[in-house]
Amino acid sequence: MRAAIFHENGGPEVVRIEQVPQPVAGPGEVLVQVRAAALNHLDLWVRRGIPIETTMPHIGGCDIAGVITDVGNGVAAERVGERVVINPGLWCGRCRECARGQESMCERYRIFGEHTDGGFAEFVAIQADHAYRLPDDLSFEEAAALPVSYQTAWRALVTRARLMPGEDVLVIGASGGTALAAVQIARLMGARVFAVTQGAGNVERLREMGADVVYDRATTDWSRAVHADTGKRGVDVVVENVGAATWSGSLRALARGGRLVTYGATAGPKVELDLRSVFWKQIEVIGTTMASRSEFEDLLRMVFAGRIRPVIDTVMPLDEAREAHRRLEAGGQFGKIVLVP
Repeated sequence: MRAAIFHENGGPEVVRIEQVPQPVAGPGEVLVQVRAAALNHLDLWVRRGIPIETTMPHIGGCDIAGVITDVGNGVAAERVGERVVINPGLWCGRCRECARGQESMCERYRIFGEHTDGGFAEFVAIQADHAYRLPDDLSFEEAAALPVSYQTAWRALVTRARLMPGEDVLVIGASGGTALAAVQIARLMGARVFAVTQGAGNVERLREMGADVVYDRATTDWSRAVHADTGKRGVDVVVENVGAATWSGSLRALARGGRLVTYGATAGPKVELDLRSVFWKQIEVIGTTMASRSEFEDLLRMVFAGRIRPVIDTVMPLDEAREAHRRLEAGGQFGKIVLVP
């Protein structure tokens, strides 16, 4: 089968299309013919060499939708032909965290396509209980845009930040896949949404999506503007995914008793934190990543009911995987970049 693969770490130029052996469905697994697979920033990090715990040569791709074409022992044959989306979270199922339904906190937690070979290929084999049937009205491309970004945003807002109806939430870097998911989920939860992006086009698109107040970071000191637009109170929740470049502004934007929830560091992981502001304003700094099985399933119910619709920037053929890496690395996209074999 064809796959987008790299044999060494480096820039987008290391990605190339090659013929590789097709996987086989083992016991408890299904073989999925990939119809669409979306990129995430973690695909860039793995290609660059972070984390070091992965396969090499490596096939990336965590966000996958397709059709079951074969099943392994222990899986009902009737599943052949199902249109499915894959939950890429891999957990042990035996530890205390897994027993408590906190799979994303399992110390053995891994991500399919990051720590293993993934879906930038024509076929993948995955545990059967990680493949969820799709409704007919959801396209493969939309489904592939879901798993990593939308479950991460769901857990960040619903579980970790405990967002409540009527609260104010500020989403940083709101043109990226996970941040856009956060905008949609915050609106679904009845929050007033503030968003930071760049470019007049992105500002207008976020307003069309329902963001109440949108700042162009190229022309506006957004952390000061937030205080003005909230009557000098600040917001209840900041969704932070950029890191070093926006961290101080994100903290300034918080109201007393506010919560900053972070799941990314695309602009650098090292930040400064004045503890006096933490205890004086009684704020919370909360880390999060991915989601539990039940959180993923709660998200899917909202999507399948039509209450959330994934946002896609562009769809490209698998043969253009190298260019897709370049596009994501350059920034400026609005939503997910999806590859189709």
